[in-house]
Amino acid sequence: MFDTIRNHSKILMGVLVLLIIPSFVLFGVDGYSNMSDRGAVVAKVGDIEITQQEWDAMHQQEVDRIRASSPNLDVKLLGSDTARYASLERMVNDRLIAVAAEKQLLVTSDQRLANYLQQDPSIASLRGPDGKLDMERYRQLAAGQGMTPEMLEARVRRDLSNQQVLAILQSSAVASQRQTESALQAYLQRREIQIQRFEPAAFAAKVQVSEADLEKFYQTQSERFRSPESVDVEYLVLDAATLAKNIQLPEQDIKTYYEQNLQRLSGQEQRRASHILINAPKGASASDREKARAKADALLADVRKDPKSFAQLARKNSDDPGSAANGGDLDYFAKGAMVKSFEDAVFGLKKGEISPVVESEFGFHIIMLTDIKAPAAPSLESMRPRLEADLREQQAKRQFAELAETFSNSVYEQADTFKPVAEKLKLNVQQAQGLGRNPTPATQGVMANPKILEALFAEESISKRRNTAAIELGNNTLVSARIVNYRAAAVRPFAEVKDLVRTQFILEQARAQAKAEGQARLNEWKAQPAQAQVGNPAVVSRDQTQGLPQALVDAALRADPAAMPVLVGVDLGAQGFALVRVNKLVPREEPNAQQQAQSREQFARLLGNAEANAYLSHLKTKFKVEILVKKSKDKTAS
Repeated sequence: MFDTIRNHSKILMGVLVLLIIPSFVLFGVDGYSNMSDRGAVVAKVGDIEITQQEWDAMHQQEVDRIRASSPNLDVKLLGSDTARYASLERMVNDRLIAVAAEKQLLVTSDQRLANYLQQDPSIASLRGPDGKLDMERYRQLAAGQGMTPEMLEARVRRDLSNQQVLAILQSSAVASQRQTESALQAYLQRREIQIQRFEPAAFAAKVQVSEADLEKFYQTQSERFRSPESVDVEYLVLDAATLAKNIQLPEQDIKTYYEQNLQRLSGQEQRRASHILINAPKGASASDREKARAKADALLADVRKDPKSFAQLARKNSDDPGSAANGGDLDYFAKGAMVKSFEDAVFGLKKGEISPVVESEFGFHIIMLTDIKAPAAPSLESMRPRLEADLREQQAKRQFAELAETFSNSVYEQADTFKPVAEKLKLNVQQAQGLGRNPTPATQGVMANPKILEALFAEESISKRRNTAAIELGNNTLVSARIVNYRAAAVRPFAEVKDLVRTQFILEQARAQAKAEGQARLNEWKAQPAQAQVGNPAVVSRDQTQGLPQALVDAALRADPAAMPVLVGVDLGAQGFALVRVNKLVPREEPNAQQQAQSREQFARLLGNAEANAYLSHLKTKFKVEILVKKSKDKTAS
């Protein structure tokens, strides 16, 4: 049981795949309309305006976060119109919730803020052996996020206040097993199907191509062959990371830094303890808690009479199944691993001592401290790489602060060249080719930042080819860029794209022939069902698509059950056409008790989210939310 106490925040719960709603960040259905004015207002929450620049910055942050957590994700999804519009919607919701929290006076108290920060693992790890917070490391933690400790605490306070707007709605929803089963039966309905595919590749060889056909296709579909507006640039970067590489560290500085930080580098003291737990949870009645306390007092008296009997008494009496079999042994742990009252008692004992009865949210404990493991001090040589990295980073940040003003002034005052400032600050002038107004998966480094691209594609930058102002990208980085070659968007000549025109023409014709063949077979087999040539049966549902195209599965699940078996045709766009015979409904497998509990909990969560979304819609009307950027229509394959 005490293993559970130690990890009580790590709740393991299986999530039914069928109930996971796809993230609109990646798979929404609409895009957004491009706007030529990059500084335009794109949304309003009452009197609060959201600009194009803020939107771009927000989306880039989302892209960076997602790429860091899911490096194997197809980055094309992140740069799509759909993903960008979803970022704007989320940004609007965040601003709306903040306004609602302020209007409803949902304030986070100092005590709640302190409790939250104390429970944060990243902050708990900053406590020294004496339990006190290492303020220098705390400041470093905040600085790593571009904030002071005060700014970090203000942001956490604001987030906690904002969470209260929807928290009650999201947590109060309750779903009965009957409600859950009704929803799941509808959502998880399974159907047996058979499929006949008509793929474009099978018809490509039949397509007849003439020069006139290609020229006509090029003329009618010219927008397909338009080269986007692009620029070639040179740019200059001043950043602490580059400065750090050129810093030489005196040996004495490394030794001094090692000695000053030895206690921090050594890690935390660990203690080993055994305990006897008498259960008395918070919800227990007063009489039950009194009985548990009396039993604990009696056991404590027995232990004090004969300390050697501790393990035997723990095996016999402890209500902690995780440690009782081991005589109450909890192995080694450091501060922050146990609940506070238990931890305070353990770290207040000397080796071999037995505590008084200690009360916690789980009941009453009798604790024996069995060992103390002092942190091992690492050698200077073993810590040298880390020490040198820390010192270089600190000195580089100071150098960056000293050089930032010179960099900013120089790129502005000598706006037609980077050579003087590059020589003065010993920086390299870098080049990039083929940049567009929006970052693409192929765009690397600082040139993928929307702030840089926005400045480059400003009218003055294009017409005068001058250095942009020094742009701060955060993390001690300044960048200035200058256009050296500009190419306006234009339709590429037919001779240049003839091979591409041929490929796309053949693909279009093959798709059309595949669809025509599929429609013909559909009409024929509907008239004579016995002649239908379909593949082997397969069972599909929303959570078990068998790798089939989503449009095909959706069509199969929409078929009228009363008409089964029924034939339906499905246009798969670039994948051609498919005929699907939907034979019958297939019963769901009966879930076990654990699956029922999990599905009920997940369904309740979805109900809570639905109520929260409905409340958000109400707030949007109340606080006059406007999104001024229109979603573009779905671009489906023809």
